[in-house]
Amino acid sequence: MGALRKLLAWLSVPLICLFALILYIARPFNPDNNRLLGWTVARFGRALLGLARPLEGWENMPKDRPTVVIANHQHNDDLFVVGDLLPPRTVTVGKSSLVWVPFFGQVFWLGGNVILNRARSHKAISVMRATSDALARDRKSLWVFPEGTRSRGRGLQKFKKGAFHAAIASGAPVTIVCARQYQDKTIGWSGRREPVPVRILPPIETTGMTAEDIPDLMARCHQQMAEGIASL
Repeated sequence: MGALRKLLAWLSVPLICLFALILYIARPFNPDNNRLLGWTVARFGRALLGLARPLEGWENMPKDRPTVVIANHQHNDDLFVVGDLLPPRTVTVGKSSLVWVPFFGQVFWLGGNVILNRARSHKAISVMRATSDALARDRKSLWVFPEGTRSRGRGLQKFKKGAFHAAIASGAPVTIVCARQYQDKTIGWSGRREPVPVRILPPIETTGMTAEDIPDLMARCHQQMAEGIASL
């Protein structure tokens, strides 16, 4: 049953994206499209997986000002675990290959999201810096998985600098989302997933910081995220 649940959950993603294309074409590059799509995909996917997602600290997520949200990245199923936590007017960051995924890739592009080529790290940092201007000018928020790749149960990995360049350049706070370590495990005959609790930590202000503060900011965020995950 667990395998069937997972199959149905992932089959629902391109189907939802297909219908979402109507909204994205009607108002292309509107960042609130991403929040509505993330909410729909995550809620529908968790229902199919039988996955409970206890949430703490939702009041810590800034909703009236831009923020750079960072979250730990474990599996593809993170889409169902945290996809409905995007604050208003949020764009996300993804690798360039996502654009070619049927329906999902097209809405990802039309959502005005940041598309990075990980093989060209210097260019990626430049894109993130340019994105910081959009955060300040258009009052958008940014969602980033700072590890850059899935950990697959190997624990929290080293952070990349892009998100922190964007936060400091725009003066936006960094908001940390911690999801408990989880595996593709099911419970009982029904194949329901084990619960994955999530905690949102209070924002870390970046006002007055410069590029020289990036290493310290990264270390502080990495420590807080690691401690947050361990406490779950």
